[in-house]
Amino acid sequence: MEIEMEAIQESDELKIPDQLPLLPVRDVVVYPYMILPLFVGREVSINAVDKALSSDRLIFLATQKDLSEEDPTPESIYQVGTVAMIMRMLKLPDGRVKILVQGLAKAKITSFESVDSCYLVNIERLVEPPPPEESLEVEALVRSVKDQLGKIIALGKTVSPEVIVIVENMQDVGSLADLVSSNIGLKVEDAQALLEISDPVARLTKVNEFLAKEHELLSMQAKIQTAAKEEMGKSQKEYYLREQLRAIQHELGETDSRSEEMVEIRKQVEAAKMPKTIEKEALKQLGRLEQMHPDSGESSMLRTYLDWMVEIPWSKSTRDSLDIKRAQVILDEDHFGLEKIKERILEFLAVRKLRKKMKGPILCFVGPPGVGKTSLGKSIARSMGRKFVRMSLGGMRDEAEIRGHRRTYVGALPGRIIQGLKQAGMNNPVFMLDELDKLGSDFRGDPSSALLEVLDPEQNHMFSDHYINLPFNLSNVMFIATANQIDTIPGPLLDRMEVINLSGYTEEEKLEIAKRYLVPRQTKDNGITSKKITFTDESIKALIASYTREAGLRNLEREIGGVCRKVARHVAEGDNRRFMINAANVSKYLGPPKFIREPEAEKNETGLVTGLAWTPVGGETLHIEATIMNGKGALTLTGHLGDVMKESVQAALSWIRSKSVELGLSDDLFQNIEIHVHVPAGAIPKDGPSAGVAMATALVSALTKIPVRREVAMTGEITLRGKVLPIGGLKEKILAAIRAGIKTVIIPYQNEKDLVEIPKLILKKVTIVTAKEVEEVLQVALERYPLSTPVMQKPDVPKKKPSVGKMLVTSRKGVSA
Repeated sequence: MEIEMEAIQESDELKIPDQLPLLPVRDVVVYPYMILPLFVGREVSINAVDKALSSDRLIFLATQKDLSEEDPTPESIYQVGTVAMIMRMLKLPDGRVKILVQGLAKAKITSFESVDSCYLVNIERLVEPPPPEESLEVEALVRSVKDQLGKIIALGKTVSPEVIVIVENMQDVGSLADLVSSNIGLKVEDAQALLEISDPVARLTKVNEFLAKEHELLSMQAKIQTAAKEEMGKSQKEYYLREQLRAIQHELGETDSRSEEMVEIRKQVEAAKMPKTIEKEALKQLGRLEQMHPDSGESSMLRTYLDWMVEIPWSKSTRDSLDIKRAQVILDEDHFGLEKIKERILEFLAVRKLRKKMKGPILCFVGPPGVGKTSLGKSIARSMGRKFVRMSLGGMRDEAEIRGHRRTYVGALPGRIIQGLKQAGMNNPVFMLDELDKLGSDFRGDPSSALLEVLDPEQNHMFSDHYINLPFNLSNVMFIATANQIDTIPGPLLDRMEVINLSGYTEEEKLEIAKRYLVPRQTKDNGITSKKITFTDESIKALIASYTREAGLRNLEREIGGVCRKVARHVAEGDNRRFMINAANVSKYLGPPKFIREPEAEKNETGLVTGLAWTPVGGETLHIEATIMNGKGALTLTGHLGDVMKESVQAALSWIRSKSVELGLSDDLFQNIEIHVHVPAGAIPKDGPSAGVAMATALVSALTKIPVRREVAMTGEITLRGKVLPIGGLKEKILAAIRAGIKTVIIPYQNEKDLVEIPKLILKKVTIVTAKEVEEVLQVALERYPLSTPVMQKPDVPKKKPSVGKMLVTSRKGVSA
């Protein structure tokens, strides 16, 4: 419904009541004599409009301070507003009301009243001072405002033509200020500030300041747009001229270098034999590159990306050499021993021969440094006829090293996996991930988590590098990881790999490896020939026993290299004789021996036991000393022992006290003595769950004054009931015992099954005794058995070197050889 109302004639004598309905408005400030439409939707506002229409059609318009407030309070409404008359009203279908209002006069709210769900306000009309007399200052101000308005209109400010005509003909200062300010798009705060200025000249001066500021902003905006347009025009002009030049060269039968480059890239993409979806993406990016300006930053980025795309071996692969006998010959040529690993590689080749398409195995070689893990990977690649790629993971902390960087970054590159494949030039190399146990992580990500996708056969056929951003099939790659220990490898990553342990080498294995590989390599590296130097077997054994003590071979090769350098100097000085290196003259080249057997191990002593320990670099012997002194029952532990070893001593002592009668010890003995247990090399931390039997033997020996056999070493944990518990690292510990000259090794009975994994060559060097209870350990380790009733027949442990291959397996029932 529309209500038509007659136009309001301007009248200075208009009677305005002291109380009017309040209509809060948003986003606009209404000035006197200003006509504008308003949309009213809030219930309070509609009630105010109805109340005004029911009386004299006058309403008070005031602006909200917070435009988002739906229910404004008196505090959130400006006090100064405009009395307006509602000229027309139209009810809309959505419930809102559209009104056309005309401002009449300024007024100020003196108080608020809430009546019939709307505000009634008491107002006080604000009467402006009379217009100033005409003066040069006022006329100049009026002209300045009109001139500034014309300038901003010329710069693109939108003002209706009717307003421009009215402004040109208007001379009243106050009306001119109100008309201009209502049409130049001022902020609500600035427009309200102008409304509250009563003096017409001051108000027009403020409007002139706003116009000057707007003129500066529009001038700067026009300048920026002109510069951008000129740059765009320049680029378009260059592109147009370049296209013309290309057309002219084409007509003349010539081609430019960029066209040749694009054609060459297209040929490379087609020759790369990419999968269809990947080739489609590469051609799409090439099309984008052809349309780009060659000097743009994105052009160089796309050019580098396409170079990587065509150099990645999407379909290039080497043909596997499936001759199993030849592969075995190659493996035997490169490495001595390591039968288990060689067998695993030959099994893979056999399956590959029977089944053409299969996923590559993911192996993990775990062992001490210097045992040949990395060189073994090269031999595997050679035996299979594949390329070999090695990537060191030690200290890597950034996930992008595996997955690559996003192309949006400056200097972005693919990850090391894709880089390695590009380096190999084939998509099925032997890929070695070295030092897997030394991965790190920080705020840049966790590389070990990124490797989960790489090393998972169910996922790596769709491996996505962040830089390439396309799937690549890694299932043809044979991944081999290496590590010194598996404790620091995350469980989910370890679960994806087949772990193969590489223990240390025996003296015989080291001798054979030195003769086959180390000596020839060092003589060649130091510029001498086999005609100038000869190493006897005894000299190499002397180097192994007296100058190195390691599970691997690095120090041995280093010492052989030291001898070769000394000989090389003599040869360089003109000495042409043949140098024979034997056990007697090794010290002449390398100085005195670095490792000698400890003096206390030369005879049987009470309270001194040889234990066996496992370390990340191989097995080690551990001497445990116990001594008894007068005191008050104190127990002293020294040697930088860990909590587990301290608890082993406590458990051993508790078992001894429970067996004091059988051991012939008095009940009050432990109250009148002090026991001191020490493990030499106190600066080295020691811990682990395999020293219990050694601790118990040392304490029993010290308490009963019965010496311990020096040629016996032992490993195993005990319980308070005297049971011997199984341990790990058996092969490494047995090798350590052999290096120390031990003849008999006592191991837990439950570790007997692990002897199958130990080569017979090692077992021939030592007598193995298994034990279920501590009493069985004491019966073998001590010179005489301390218990009143033996638990088993005492085996005859020879004082000299035992017969080759003899192994004692003990139980509570007796001894079986």
